[in-house]
Amino acid sequence: MIYHILYAFHDQFSVLNVVRYITFRTASASLTALVISLLLGPWVIAQLRQFQIGQFIREEIPTNHHGKAGTPTMGGVLIVISIFVPTILWADLTNLYIWVAVISLLLFGTVGFIDDYLKVIKQTSLGLRAHQKLLLQGLIAVGIVVTLIVLNRYDLYSSRMSVPFFKRFTPEMDLVILGVSTFLPLILFTLVVLIGSSNAVNLTDGLDGLASGLVIIAASALTVLTYVTGHATFATYLDLIKNTYASELTIFCGAMVGATLGFLWYNSHPAQIFMGDVGSMSLGGAIGTVAVLIKQELLLLSIGGVFVVEALSVIVQVSSYKLRGKRVLLMAPLHHHFELLGWKEPKVVVRFWILGLIFALFSLTTLKLR
Repeated sequence: MIYHILYAFHDQFSVLNVVRYITFRTASASLTALVISLLLGPWVIAQLRQFQIGQFIREEIPTNHHGKAGTPTMGGVLIVISIFVPTILWADLTNLYIWVAVISLLLFGTVGFIDDYLKVIKQTSLGLRAHQKLLLQGLIAVGIVVTLIVLNRYDLYSSRMSVPFFKRFTPEMDLVILGVSTFLPLILFTLVVLIGSSNAVNLTDGLDGLASGLVIIAASALTVLTYVTGHATFATYLDLIKNTYASELTIFCGAMVGATLGFLWYNSHPAQIFMGDVGSMSLGGAIGTVAVLIKQELLLLSIGGVFVVEALSVIVQVSSYKLRGKRVLLMAPLHHHFELLGWKEPKVVVRFWILGLIFALFSLTTLKLR
């Protein structure tokens, strides 16, 4: 909105030409998101306390977490607002990719909000059942896939897959059956990416600042990727699937970094507020959506490496217990396993952040190692 207002006067005031640049608007969006998050944080915490929206702690998790019961939750509302407002202010709102990302953020956040709300109403740590979450997330993912197929019809989205380490190998995701495009591989793959990303961040959100810090790292890596994907020179040099429309997503990712960084100020140990499912699901869904839009779905496995490992730890633990009657880990997700080994919570968080940074840096190096 600010972009459209200021750019309308760039002929009269040449200094306003600066708003044309993605880098300027990304920095502005990131700072705006940071300021909004920092300023609104105390008010949101106070409101959550007033309405007694506190965290319910499962009895089976490590005992050091039991003292966190009652800590304000649903703080993800603050994150969503702090991403949404700067994006609307600084992005080019005629860009359809921006709306796909924003709507994805809001819809996945809505599922998380419902889940958190039910926990508060029921006075329990259980909200939506697993199949209900998956159904709602699946419906959102289907809506996004349909949008992508429509964009593809107008040559605004590529149905090819970008494969790390390979320049020329970009398999087509549009399966033609009896002369009719079905996009079946694209549909199934995108559903897995979006639902998996949303739930992986959700499962990781179990320690003070853990998910927040990892989201900042992943969103920072995506900020770089969206910029080079939309930049004609960089995209050609790095042999990426070039898409000029993707460049505006740099602003969205920058806002995600700023908003989550501001939230981390209050979410760091000892946390004054938790993001809740409304935060983890919205951020996970947004990260997955951006990766799909810029055709870096496979690289997302590396960018969000810690999220993937956390999710796999739950899958392995549950599968092992159901099939063998034995647990592989002391407790899942993985961060609780290390707590039970004797690691203090801050140590687990910082070390997982370090691993997340290593994963992200490795992911960016693959752009050149192709």
